[in-house]
Amino acid sequence: MQLIVTAISKAYATVQAVQQVSFQINSGEIFALLGPNGAGKSSIIRMLVGMTKPDSGSIMISYQDQHYDHVPRRLLGYLPEDRGLYADKSIEKNLLYLAQLHGISKFEALNEMEQWLEVFELTDRRHDELKQLSKGNQQKVQLIAAVLHKPALVILDEPFSGLDPVNQEKVVEFLRQLKARGMTVILSAHQMALVEKLADHMLLMAQGQVILAGTLEKIKSQSQEQKQMKVAFSTKVAQEQLEALSGVEQVAAINAQQWLLTLNQAVGVSDCLEQLLQVAELTQVEMVTTDLHQLYLTAMAKYQHSGTEGVV
Repeated sequence: MQLIVTAISKAYATVQAVQQVSFQINSGEIFALLGPNGAGKSSIIRMLVGMTKPDSGSIMISYQDQHYDHVPRRLLGYLPEDRGLYADKSIEKNLLYLAQLHGISKFEALNEMEQWLEVFELTDRRHDELKQLSKGNQQKVQLIAAVLHKPALVILDEPFSGLDPVNQEKVVEFLRQLKARGMTVILSAHQMALVEKLADHMLLMAQGQVILAGTLEKIKSQSQEQKQMKVAFSTKVAQEQLEALSGVEQVAAINAQQWLLTLNQAVGVSDCLEQLLQVAELTQVEMVTTDLHQLYLTAMAKYQHSGTEGVV
C-alpha cells in the first residue's frame, strides 16, 4: 500500500485549516502527524477518511495494483478523536458487532479478538459491559475495534489519550505489532517521547503549514540545531579558555571539571576536539543528543518568532 498526498488545502469559512500539505507513506510505515491544537492535523485526518474533501490538491491510494482517490472503507481502520462504543454492551459484543460491519465472519473476528484482548490484558473482562470499564480500558477496546478487520491503513487520533504510562507502553507495543503485520499507521499524538520510539517519518505542522518533515534524523538536520558536547578534564580549567575556542558559542559549567559546550553548526567535532586537547587532558567527551520534544519546542518557537502570516 502507498499513500500519496499532494498539495492539499482546506478552508472553513475564514479559517485556512490546511495549506499546501504534501507527504508520502509506504506500506508498513508508522507516520506521525505532530503539532499544537489547531495545527490542521484533524483536518488532514478527516480528509483521509473521507469525511471531507480537499479544496485543492489530491489524495491517492495504491493497493494491490488498484488506485483510489480516497481510502476505501474496507482498507481503513480508524480511531476517531470522539470515541463511540456501546456502553451497555460487553467488550465481546461491541467488538463482534463492529467487526461484522466490516464483513468479517464471527469465527475470524473471535480469533483476532482473542489475540488483541491478551495483548491488552482484557481477556478476563470480555463479558463486562463497557460502562464498567475505566476510560483507559475503554480506550484499549476502541483500539482493538480499529484493527479487528485487518485494515491496510490504520489512522489513530490521539491513541495515548487518557492512558497512564504503563498502558501507554502497551499501546506502543500494539503499534509495533501492527507494523510487524505490515499495516500502515498514521497517528496524531502529543506524546513526543512515545512518537520518537515509533515513527519512521513525521510531519510537524503549525497553523495549517508544514514546518518540518521526514525521519527524525532529517528533522534534526532541517531544524539546524546547534551541536552540544559534554566534556570533562583531568584538571581544573577556566571558563574563559573554553569560550576562546573557535566554533564554541556558549559554555556552561556542570561542575568544577565538567562543561557543556554549545558549538556552531559549521564547526567540525574533530576540529573542536583538537582544540580541547590543547587546553587540558580530556577524561570525557559526549555529544548531547536532542530529543523530539526539544526539537518540537525549538521549531515552534522559531516559527512563532518568524511572524508567519496568512494562516489562522
